[in-house]
Amino acid sequence: MRNSPNRIVATVFGAVYVLVGLLGFAVTGGVSFVATEGGLLLGIFAVNPLHNIAHLLIGAALLVAGLMSARAAKTVNTIVGAAYLLLGIVGFFLAGTAANILALNTPDHFLHLASALVLLGVGLGAERSGRLATA
Repeated sequence: MRNSPNRIVATVFGAVYVLVGLLGFAVTGGVSFVATEGGLLLGIFAVNPLHNIAHLLIGAALLVAGLMSARAAKTVNTIVGAAYLLLGIVGFFLAGTAANILALNTPDHFLHLASALVLLGVGLGAERSGRLATA
């Protein structure tokens, strides 16, 4: 199932998050590794070097899973989606505190929640039949 929704979403999201991780380093020169306030990517999303590395790792996991199989993509979409849902919610409480080691801001929270909805929606909703076992 090369055209499975899970593989497509994992591959696209993976590529985007790898790109975001790389671009983030362009705006975090001089920003401490775990600064609570970072540089602004696209002028709105706060990032620091740790946040950039997280984007690279998450993007790589999604990209590799999307290129491997529908089953791998479904699993990684669901896990990353759940993690982003948690981060999207918890992020609102971390902003403005010393615990905000990813330099999260409000646009980050909403982007993480939107990513969670797509990843969880596809991960939990697509390819629910026995077809996945043959992928």
